[in-house]
Amino acid sequence: MSGEANKDLVRRFFETIEEENYDALKDFCHQDFVFYPQLDTPYPGVEGLIESEKKNFDAFPDFKMPIISLVAEDDLVAAYFIFEGTHTGIPFVGVPATGNKVRFSLMILLRVSEGKIIEQRSHVDINDILRQLGVNS
Repeated sequence: MSGEANKDLVRRFFETIEEENYDALKDFCHQDFVFYPQLDTPYPGVEGLIESEKKNFDAFPDFKMPIISLVAEDDLVAAYFIFEGTHTGIPFVGVPATGNKVRFSLMILLRVSEGKIIEQRSHVDINDILRQLGVNS
């Protein structure tokens, strides 16, 4: 696939996540999909990604994650987001709902194979999120 086709695939993938359409999300992922929520922590299969995203929506029911930029080269697509949401739902990484609004940047690197996403690596500063929730100063 071309870089533009890969970017379109990634754009539709994240739109599907924001719609919480988890059944359709599976259609975007290669059978050998692996999710890395942090460096060297693999979650094989799309189920780990779905579980993670459900927790985000459950903790931040109003969350938005607009794509700011997509860059593609060969089979890789880098996506830069600004995540915004209010912590009014379930605990987030053990922190009970605070009612605090959070806003942080998020970088995700995806690899495409055979027209589907085969790997997603997410990079986020969890300490920044915890600081905004009032846990770390």
